[in-house]
Amino acid sequence: MKTTFGCFVRERRETLLRENADYSLRKVAGRIQVEPSYVSKIERDQVAPPSEETIIRLAKDLKEDSDVLLALAGKVSSDLRGAILKRPRLFAELIRQMKNAPDRAVLRMVREVRDGKW
Repeated sequence: MKTTFGCFVRERRETLLRENADYSLRKVAGRIQVEPSYVSKIERDQVAPPSEETIIRLAKDLKEDSDVLLALAGKVSSDLRGAILKRPRLFAELIRQMKNAPDRAVLRMVREVRDGKW
């Protein structure tokens, strides 16, 4: 079964809450500048995932990778969107070719690009 955005957020927040009372629904909502009822609705998948900006604040607060939360929300960060839009055909082909590649192959490619070893 696929984990929804809301379910993932709730599980992550509750995991942190077991160790630290600062991760109550109200406190998290306050830190990310939304109403507690909105966070509750997000966690119960009663509303669509929030904006990119809110997801990024939420990820930071929950000590989670913002790209992971954005992906679960069916979104792509604006910086990635900008990169893709510069070369849409190339990035589409790259992603399609790599979707079934083993992690080690993807990581090798990332290292090569990052290190400039062409």
